[in-house]
This record gives sequence, structure tokens and C-alpha cells, in this order.
Amino acid sequence: MEQNEALNGQGAADLHTDQNEPHNNQSMETLLQESSGVELPQSGEIRHGVIASIGPSQILVSIGAKSEGVIAGRELESLSDEERAALIVGQTVPVYVVNPEDDNGNVVLSFKRAQEQMTWENVERMLSEEEVIESKVTGFNKGGLIVAVGGLRGFVPASQVSAARRAASMGDTPEQRWGKMVGDPISVRIVEVDRERRRLILSERAANTESRQSVKERVISELEIGRTYTGRVTSLAEFGAFVNVNGADGLVHLSELSWEHIQLPSEVLEVGQEVKVRVINIDRDKKRIGLSIRQLEEDPWHSKISKFSVGQLVEGVITRLTKFGAFARLEGDLEGLIHISEISDHRIEHPKEVLKDGDVKTLRIIRIDTDQHRIGLSLRKVDSGAFADKDFKLLMADTADAEGASPEGTASLADAASPEDIALLKSVASQDDAAPPEEPQA
Repeated sequence: MEQNEALNGQGAADLHTDQNEPHNNQSMETLLQESSGVELPQSGEIRHGVIASIGPSQILVSIGAKSEGVIAGRELESLSDEERAALIVGQTVPVYVVNPEDDNGNVVLSFKRAQEQMTWENVERMLSEEEVIESKVTGFNKGGLIVAVGGLRGFVPASQVSAARRAASMGDTPEQRWGKMVGDPISVRIVEVDRERRRLILSERAANTESRQSVKERVISELEIGRTYTGRVTSLAEFGAFVNVNGADGLVHLSELSWEHIQLPSEVLEVGQEVKVRVINIDRDKKRIGLSIRQLEEDPWHSKISKFSVGQLVEGVITRLTKFGAFARLEGDLEGLIHISEISDHRIEHPKEVLKDGDVKTLRIIRIDTDQHRIGLSLRKVDSGAFADKDFKLLMADTADAEGASPEGTASLADAASPEDIALLKSVASQDDAAPPEEPQA
């Protein structure tokens, strides 16, 4: 009996001992927290502490842990004079736990990193709520503008800068394009947040109270085809230039930039340039605006072709042979086409059977298409009787000129026709002009 009681007493003692020893699954740190009622700081968390003291080499902050946390070293040096002056003893401030215990047993804190973390959380909220932020341009690089958002630097790519601001960004260097905008107020919306890469992308265009799409719809409803407007070049592409008219971009295709042949829009335009444009088409379904600059200028082709007329004989230099005909240069850059059917009276498979590059030929103009800028020429109709009357009149005009000069680049009939041809023309013309015989009188 006594033996059993002794055994029971020993068991109770063992049980009591087990209950007072740390459980295998519980750390000493956890037990300390439970016993003290204080949650120990963890790396990476943000706490709100009270400034206990401010010294030249450190700031102590009470965060409810077993000891006060310390802001010192580089962290303290990173604070600006204004930030340090704003801190006072007894003030509650957010702090970031860098290390819950360093080699000296101190909790290492960061005031700047707490602000940064809270700012990232704030911008993520702004992104989800599509909030518009009022800020200022603080800098720039070659790709766009730098804008302050809290303690972060956000980037506004050039494509996300408003049309009005892009139109004012003239120059070849980033300094010329963006430099004068530093310090300007700007409204932006957050379009991308990547905390790990410290990437914050902003958009001024998205912050506009009237969306780009609605602006374009309004402008399209107000524009009139055929009317002239003043716009500003916003961007250049290989295929043309975009010009902002009344708040919406329209396209001036490469072919509508100039009457002269150009390869790139940059040959005649630059971003930010103010230009006059004519609206030539509007696609309301696709919301596209077609513009023209060249249609506001006099077509030089008209003056070049003014000295020529259908039926006239001209001298041309063969410049190109194709399967459908040959091109001949009349003067300068003015060219006409000799269709394969107008090269010879007999059927040929290719112009090279009769012509070669560099040949100088007398040709007859058979068609002038002013709208399409095309001149139709004929080789086989040079001696056509259908043009005998016109040729004879031109011949008389040429021979009446004492010097016998003809317009540069053209061949006079007197130069082109042989003596036999001239005699034949005179004969045909005299027959046409002869008076009909008188009727015998009754």
C-alpha cells in the first residue's frame, strides 16, 4: 500500500515537472510572448512606436518589445534635415523592423522603409480604385517623365503623356523635349505596380476626365470633310504623321504629306510643329480621321503639264521597260507611259522587241489625266493621219518663228517630220481647207 502511494507520488511529481517544462512544439520565444503578453517584433513588419529619445547618433523608439528599438547608422543618415527636424520625443511614428535582434541585442528599425512600404500599399490601393493623383513633374529621361507619388518615383512613358503635353515637347534631346516641364503640375493615374522590381508606371492620358475614346468621338462628330483645320504634329511613323486636331489624332499618310516624292515624314515635318491640314475622310465606325497637307498646296504637276496638250508631238527618253509598256521622260521628273499596244502597229510580246533604255524617241501625247497625274504616249501614232490637221497647224506655228525655237524638252513638228511628211501634211490640210466647187448655174 505504501509502495503504491510512493509510486503514485512519484508519478504526480513527474507529471508536475512535465507541465512546467517547455513543450517540444513550443519555442522559448513563444512562451516568453505568452508569459509577458507582448508580441515580439518580426523582420519585415511595420509597427507604430513612440519616440523615446533623439540623439546625434541614434533615435530610440518604444515598440512594446522587451527593449526599445533603434534607428541609427545609415538609416539615420538617410533622413533629411527636414525629416529629422519633424521628429519629436513622444511622437507616434511607423517603423519597419529590419532586424528583431542584432549582435548587441537591439531591435533595428527603419523609418524610411516603413514610409516606403506604406506608400507601396497605398499605390496598390490607388491602382485598384483607379484614383487620380495630383502631383508634379520631378524629372525626365529619354523615354518620358518622372513624377513623385508619395515617397516613390513613378514613370510616365511618352506614349502616356497627354496629347497637349506631347505637342509641346519639341526638340531632338530629352532636355529639349521635357526639361521645361520639370516642376509643372500633372494629373496621373497608376497603371502598373510591381513592388519587387520597384516599378511604378503612371499615365497622364488615363487621368483625363474625358477618355481618349470619348474625345475622339466628339471631335469626329464635329469635323467636316473638306474643311481646313490647324493641328500639331504629335508623332511620326514610316507610313505618315499623326496630327492632333481639336484634341484627337488624325493620320496624314505619307502620300498626302507633299506633292514631291519623299521617303520619310521627318523630311518635311517634326514633332510639335503646327500645320494646316484638310480633312479628306472620316471612318466613324473605326474612328479614324484622314488628313492631307499637300491638298492645301498648289499641285506643281499642273504647271509642268500646262505646256503640253493631247495630240502634241514630244521628244522622250525611254527610262523603264515593263511587260505592259515603256516609260518615257519628257522633261525633269515628268514621265509618261507608252502602253504596249501603242508601241508598234504589229503585235509584240514585250516592249524590248522595239525599245531599249536610253532611246530618244518622238512620241505623241494621246491622253492627259490631271487627277491621276498620268500622261499617255504613243509611238505608233506619231505618223497618224488622225492628227494631220493639228500637226500642220503646229508646223505653221513653228515655221512662223524666225528662230525656229521650240519649248525645251519638246520636239517641234518641223524637226520630227521629213520633207515628204511635210508635203503630205500640206496636201491633206489644203484639201481640208479647200472651198467646195461652185454648183453649176441653171
